[in-house]
Amino acid sequence: MVRGRRLSPQTVAVLVRLGAAGAGWSHGYELCRGLGLKAGTVYPILMRLAERGLVETAWETSPPRGRPARHLYRLTAAGGELAATAAAEAAEAERDRAAGSRPARLAPGTA
Repeated sequence: MVRGRRLSPQTVAVLVRLGAAGAGWSHGYELCRGLGLKAGTVYPILMRLAERGLVETAWETSPPRGRPARHLYRLTAAGGELAATAAAEAAEAERDRAAGSRPARLAPGTA
């Protein structure tokens, strides 16, 4: 998949969280709580990722009695690749921030 735009930090967080679940399914409420993001942020991200073939969706088949079925999400193979790339880029950016990496300045008169 060719990305035309940079992923938002929230999208990266959702991808990384789903990637951490591996082949397991996650539901939206669990993602919202675990990431500290509101449903109005997480669900549109999940819908966009699903439309792009990066997330697979399904309905829970045997919900506990008295609770409606939940919509479940997990990464596709392409989504897993994107999640791994996004996680690596985010980790590298964090290392750069932590190290305070800036281009070195040369003393005047040196080149």
